[in-house]
Amino acid sequence: MKIWSIANQKGGVGKTTTTVTLAGLLSERKKRVLLVDTDPHASLTTYLKFDSDSVPASLFDLFQLPEVTRSAVQPLILNTAFENIDIIPAHMSLATLDRVMGSRGGMGLVLKKALDSLIDDYDYVLIDCPPVLGVMMVNALAASDRILIPVQTEFLAMKGLERMMRTLQIMQKSRPSGFKVSIVPTMYDKRTRASLQTLQELKMRFPDQIWASAVPIDTKFRDASMKHMPPSLFARNCRGVFAYKTLLNYLERLDQDER
Repeated sequence: MKIWSIANQKGGVGKTTTTVTLAGLLSERKKRVLLVDTDPHASLTTYLKFDSDSVPASLFDLFQLPEVTRSAVQPLILNTAFENIDIIPAHMSLATLDRVMGSRGGMGLVLKKALDSLIDDYDYVLIDCPPVLGVMMVNALAASDRILIPVQTEFLAMKGLERMMRTLQIMQKSRPSGFKVSIVPTMYDKRTRASLQTLQELKMRFPDQIWASAVPIDTKFRDASMKHMPPSLFARNCRGVFAYKTLLNYLERLDQDER
């Protein structure tokens, strides 16, 4: 089971779009995918047409379990409307975890223990992270094999990326096995100088971690979210989905090469 976190300490860079698009593409390849929404704003949960205020269980309940076992975790998982895609939804109560339970021992490994118990149930786990460093992002990073960092191709996004890379350096020191980092340029517009120059700078500063291509701006992403559908199922031939197919092929090659 591969576990990828989609994370950036800057909002609005395409984390949820990246998560749900990759999930749709993986499901088409007959992979069993579990999505985990760790953001109290519950964007991924809402995207897949769940009301985060009325879901029967959520990720918050995971942190209330006296013991994290497969039988205890399974009731937190909801089936989506799409074949091979399940989700552990978010709830706004996740925002209280840092204050209420942040100092409790072992809090940073709860999600890892839960996913370890599901190792035979899924091929991929995709974790949509909040844009802040707290208990939820720490849990996601501790559980992951690979961190995908969507970065909007504009100059202000570089600062957010620098903060994120510093965070990952700190986290990697506490992970003997470590995790891989892949930077994913998003919202690319080849007509603008800002996009062209930002992409060039990203490639120059992070040559070993950046995916060499970019996800373009595509209105089909917005249209797909309004229909609560993964973009690959809503508009499989659009240029944005084609870019994510290329990204997924690249990530799978990386995983094979790094074995």
